[in-house]
Amino acid sequence: MGNPFVHVELMTNDVGKAKTFYGKLFDWKLDDMPMPEMTYTMIRVGEGTGGGLMANPIPGAPSMFVPYVLVDDLKAAKTKAVSLGGNVMKDITEVPNAGSFIIINDPTGGVLGLWQQKAA
Repeated sequence: MGNPFVHVELMTNDVGKAKTFYGKLFDWKLDDMPMPEMTYTMIRVGEGTGGGLMANPIPGAPSMFVPYVLVDDLKAAKTKAVSLGGNVMKDITEVPNAGSFIIINDPTGGVLGLWQQKAA
């Protein structure tokens, strides 16, 4: 597959309740990572695609899972998505020492994250 899913993020309106639910439902390891603006919880699933959990940053939006797809060139992927009728919900954002991402809507309203690893 050319562009695999590499991360799945839960943007939730109740972090504590979500952590309790998923911690008991699955055998996931949940690791809190304090950040300047919030605490981000890494979801470690063992083998397979892991993810994260955070307070929903979109006011009034329901809790939702956002899958992330790996891209080689984030700026080019953004330009292509927009040219195909997509909309940028959150522009290019750097994650220190890891990479960068954007969040888009497809023309039907579907939400998708695009992720570019930091160059080694």
